[in-house]
Amino acid sequence: MLILAIDTALDACSVAVLDTDAGELRAQEQLLMKRGHAEALMPMIARVMQSANLAFPSLDRIAVTVGPGSFTGLRVGISAARGLALAAERPAIGLTTLSAYAASIVGQSKSAPVISAIDARHDHVYFQIVAGDGSQLVRPKVASIEEAIAASQFGAPHLVGNAAGILAERWPKNIPQPVAVDAQPAPEISWVAWLGAAANPDTTPARPFYLKAPDAKPPAQAPFAAQAATS
Repeated sequence: MLILAIDTALDACSVAVLDTDAGELRAQEQLLMKRGHAEALMPMIARVMQSANLAFPSLDRIAVTVGPGSFTGLRVGISAARGLALAAERPAIGLTTLSAYAASIVGQSKSAPVISAIDARHDHVYFQIVAGDGSQLVRPKVASIEEAIAASQFGAPHLVGNAAGILAERWPKNIPQPVAVDAQPAPEISWVAWLGAAANPDTTPARPFYLKAPDAKPPAQAPFAAQAATS
């Protein structure tokens, strides 16, 4: 199976092509960035596909992170994945950013519970907790840092995500300490691809996964529209 994987959810623009039969990535590229995903993504996809020596109809699936993450970044990645999937007549698979973070740890066959955490700002995080075998312990949610730490009642955890360091700094001394802290700015694109290969297309649509409303919202009614409605 050939999987095109895309991640623009956080502070990176990442693309890879996974060949599951060979068990390896044919090509990959990543740029760390807080902004500019829209300009960087399509040229990156073109370079990765060229490096992998593949045409889009050769793909079996397109996998993309769907959140939590940056509102703008998510829209860029999801729109690209949907468009390419439609053109190539292939399924587009949506994967949460939290599960992509956890996969890199669960894939190492660790026994410690894994807390994936993403900075939600304003002293809050998006987080989930899975057991060492990947089974869910705490479903994805947004909570204060204190609430996220209090939810960890499953032993000394492995922290991963762009908020892993934030949790570690606030971790109380009187409870089991984290066994490791992986403060990654974005998930490893290889795990986005592997999760895409394992996912059921019928239950993992490529649509945004929000745990809270975006900070920026458009006005309910444009001024000119409001004027027209009252004239």
